[in-house]
Amino acid sequence: MSESGAARVRLSVDGVVIEVDAGTTVAAALILAGAFSGTRVSVRGEPRAAFCGMGICQECRVTIDGRAHVLACQTLCRNGQMVRTQKADPR
Repeated sequence: MSESGAARVRLSVDGVVIEVDAGTTVAAALILAGAFSGTRVSVRGEPRAAFCGMGICQECRVTIDGRAHVLACQTLCRNGQMVRTQKADPR
């Protein structure tokens, strides 16, 4: 547990292991991991990232445990989760 008493979970973001409080969304974990420049690029090559925070804009799409186009703002972090941004996996 952290100093605040909250349980912690460990996940991998683009190959870097981070630890966050349980109940943290993947979008928030990406920010904590330093992914401020975005999670993917548009068809025109512009960086995109979480905008609305509630799943409407679809800009926070990432690959989680091999499943593409998962909404980071709607997904809670869990132990052992592997998150890949398009920057790390440009498929």
